[in-house]
Amino acid sequence: MKHGRAWSAVMCLALAGCAMSVAPPAAQDTPKQGTATAAATPGVVLPDTEALRVHDPVGRDYPIWVALPADYAAHPEKRYPVLYVTDALYSFPLVRSVRNLVGQQGVNIENFILVGLPPQEGLTSKQSRSRDYTPSNPVRKPDGYYSDDVTYGGAAHYRDFLAAEVLPLIDARYRTDPARRAFAGHSYGALFGAYVLTTQPDLFSTYILSSPSLWFDQRLLPRMQDSAVIPAQPTRVLLSVGSYETVKPGPRYSTGNDMLRQTADFTAQLQRSGRKLHVDNVVIEGEDHLTVYPRVITRALLEVMPGEGPYTGG
Repeated sequence: MKHGRAWSAVMCLALAGCAMSVAPPAAQDTPKQGTATAAATPGVVLPDTEALRVHDPVGRDYPIWVALPADYAAHPEKRYPVLYVTDALYSFPLVRSVRNLVGQQGVNIENFILVGLPPQEGLTSKQSRSRDYTPSNPVRKPDGYYSDDVTYGGAAHYRDFLAAEVLPLIDARYRTDPARRAFAGHSYGALFGAYVLTTQPDLFSTYILSSPSLWFDQRLLPRMQDSAVIPAQPTRVLLSVGSYETVKPGPRYSTGNDMLRQTADFTAQLQRSGRKLHVDNVVIEGEDHLTVYPRVITRALLEVMPGEGPYTGG
């Protein structure tokens, strides 16, 4: 998908597979005499967060970020649901803020442990997500959506890495409720979520799939549904897409892939499958591929992890 409007230097989620990244700080001018200066610091540290490092036996290392809820230490008897988010450079601070601000300490959104999945160490976001989130190596065409400088088709390995290394580590280190493990992803991240749902669905009990790249490799994921694995547990699937993610004239519309139609078709396909799936699809009005995710994740968390009651504070 191509858009005529750039959104932010903080993220890039175009369907061509470009990656979210935070731009380095601009060079600072030499301060003039008499102006105040500040000493450089290592960076911003978010409260109640930890950064882990997990080794993949094939020789890769991944950072894993964890944000604990504010009441975690005060309730040593409590176990918490866990939400794993792809593209953590962007999604981790965003979802953490939604949980803390919108959630109002468990009133509107239940407190949960947030786990961010950043790119592999030593790779750019584009390189890591293009490989790890895609299920196959598509045929590349000069006018297509695929890049020549990345590798595709590593979703099966990344799924198995999460299942064998990351999920057990988080469950052993923190007071998690493994029966309430949720996944959230956008674009390629949602494509990966759809792949896990299709091939190993019981890794998560809830899948939040925002604008999934179902067009990838001639719609491979929809074609895989006839041989999809049946989950052993009831599974919630929330699909969402922006109203602009369809082919029409205009700067915010797609010029190639009708993701609005593709997501609706995939929803109907899952609903007909006979599997233990509770599937919903929501079209977010007034949003395109780059703007839709904050609204999707806020709405989804309010629905799948409702809090204790209406917030009455200021």
